[in-house]
Amino acid sequence: MPVMKTIALFTVLTTTSLTAADLRLGIVGTDTSHVTAFTAMLNDPSSPDHVPGARVVAAYKGGSPDLESSQSRIDKYTAELQDRWHVKIVPTIEELCNQVDAVLLTSIDGRIHLAQARPIFAAHKPVFIDKPMASTLEDAREIARLANEAGVPWFSSSSLRFGGVAAFRNQTLEGALTWGPGPLEEHHQLDLTWYAIHPIEMLYTLMGTGCEEVTRMATADADVIVGRWKGGRIGTVRALRPYGDYGAVVYRKNAKSQTSEIVPKADGGYRPLVEEIVKFFQTGRTPVPNAETLEMFAFMDAAQRSKEAGGKPMALR
Repeated sequence: MPVMKTIALFTVLTTTSLTAADLRLGIVGTDTSHVTAFTAMLNDPSSPDHVPGARVVAAYKGGSPDLESSQSRIDKYTAELQDRWHVKIVPTIEELCNQVDAVLLTSIDGRIHLAQARPIFAAHKPVFIDKPMASTLEDAREIARLANEAGVPWFSSSSLRFGGVAAFRNQTLEGALTWGPGPLEEHHQLDLTWYAIHPIEMLYTLMGTGCEEVTRMATADADVIVGRWKGGRIGTVRALRPYGDYGAVVYRKNAKSQTSEIVPKADGGYRPLVEEIVKFFQTGRTPVPNAETLEMFAFMDAAQRSKEAGGKPMALR
């Protein structure tokens, strides 16, 4: 990241937003329940789940005409933002960026995130990109390239990363198994990005980077994706259809044998993620390494190629 661009960005943040009581946040994409849940935590000081330090002040509707789950919900969530939280709805992303200090890119459709991120980076606004960051490895890498070129900090994450599994991340882990819902969406080229990204994010929270090869077995009811990490560690994801519960097991070696440990569930909802988002906007320090997010997409890309090849192992690109 160019030094002068970084200095300029944080000078803007310091002088225009960090001296105010709250950072002004803008939402891009109002077709997910995340927008109302996040806004309620940020804008309602009386809520027991209130996260101080930022508030949502503007939103751009967005939406995907060929995605039923987008079209059927966008008006409902937009109306709640307007009527209950008095969020201003603006006609363009450029106008939104003129009114805010930082952006929540929350469109439910990962295919449009690259196009929506371009004007955000051009305006030099820090951005949180809700899952999925993109629908292809190429789009994810292009988003990262454009952000770096503009000197704009970003991060993307599932809320599951901050739901309890982070405490078990350890370089001494021999391996891990995670599971969770894995319904598919026909428009997403990497089909695991739509929902199975949640248990995949849990796996990477535990294992970190370093996966070299992926094998995927797919059936109508489930997918099993096995990754081989550098040094021989193995990480496995089971994606359940149509839906299922979340869970994880970690494996450790002691002097005599290998042991397993079930990761306890943590029911923190979205609040732990929203806390990390606010801290990120305040400091510019991402809680999730960008390289780890990009390797997750390389992992899903290799899994897609393995599925299409009948389950053959595929190296990460």
